[in-house]
Amino acid sequence: MANPVADFIPVARIADTLLEPGATIDYDGQRLTLPDLRLIYWCGGNPFHHHQDLHRLTRAWQRPDTVVVHEAWWNTTAKFADIVLPVATSLERDDFAAGFSDPHLIAMPKVREPAGEARTDHRIFAALAARLGYEREFTQSRSEIDWVRHLYDRTRANLGDDAALPDFDDFWQRARGVELPALSGPFPGSFEALRSDPQRFPLATPSGRIEIFSETIDSFGYDDCTGHPAWFEPVEWLRADLADRFPLHLISNQPASRLHSQYDNGGHSLASKIHGREPVTVNPQDAASRGIENGMIVRVFNDRGSCLAGAILSDAVMPGVIQLSTGAWWDPARPGHSGTLDRHGNPNTLTRDRGCSRLSQGPSAHSALVDVEVYDGPVDEVLAFTPPHLEH
Repeated sequence: MANPVADFIPVARIADTLLEPGATIDYDGQRLTLPDLRLIYWCGGNPFHHHQDLHRLTRAWQRPDTVVVHEAWWNTTAKFADIVLPVATSLERDDFAAGFSDPHLIAMPKVREPAGEARTDHRIFAALAARLGYEREFTQSRSEIDWVRHLYDRTRANLGDDAALPDFDDFWQRARGVELPALSGPFPGSFEALRSDPQRFPLATPSGRIEIFSETIDSFGYDDCTGHPAWFEPVEWLRADLADRFPLHLISNQPASRLHSQYDNGGHSLASKIHGREPVTVNPQDAASRGIENGMIVRVFNDRGSCLAGAILSDAVMPGVIQLSTGAWWDPARPGHSGTLDRHGNPNTLTRDRGCSRLSQGPSAHSALVDVEVYDGPVDEVLAFTPPHLEH
């Protein structure tokens, strides 16, 4: 079913939209007008993980009349919502799946019923549709398992006789899933396919070829994204004037102990913490000049905010660079107050919220100028994983 709403905003521009309704931005050759959003309904994803400059997002997040979220965990997004609809996890709903180039189709029957009053996303939307008088149009008179069966049968029919997939009841009992037929030719969308037959397997570019120079992008006339590869001086890097005040370049990579922010409350991620804080890697030279020793709690800061982290001294980062992984659940000491200290170590407390170019308006995260110092203030308990008190 096609989405009847054609309007959209780049997801990284959500704070701009909330703070500056009616403003216009360039995006991929278009001119977009930012709408006046009075209600946010967020299902899937965690903006308080992936957005930059979380204090700016906090100011923006207080402007709508109502914020509704689907969440399985009491993370920051849930804590900053007006209405939280507890949603089932992937272990509490029926589904099936295959990766983009996965050779198997895997059945995913639920292993338990949703906890407490949690419901699956489908059940929540079906109930809302019923209240609005559109239940039959939404569900098409199918239950959740009926939808799983229907989508599997469509997949089976689309793959045809070559796949020889079993019927749904047989498939649903196979713990190892079913093997998909091997491709007889190059994988569609791959460079191998492009080389073998450029007319049959074009790329998703205006010419269908690899473009070193793009006439389309060049025609936009953007001063921050030309039609050919070019280097633009970053706003924040070690040769910027701002480095006189904040002489360390923060790199925030993907974490080794979790997937993005998922299961930061799990044992594996918690075991990587230092005094309950996300570890930050500092070069021994930078640490020595600041009196920082291995295992100390340090404060990482710039003009946008500050966060606590546990110091790891290592030559794995060069002098002038520190490394703090993404994904620590944000834990502001005074929730809702801009500029407050993050007790847990989320680098997006420090990153700049500006689109990386007028072409993509994507996030310019993972990089910022900061400084770091020994933290000698009160070491409050991390409350990132503590649910709020609920009155019955």
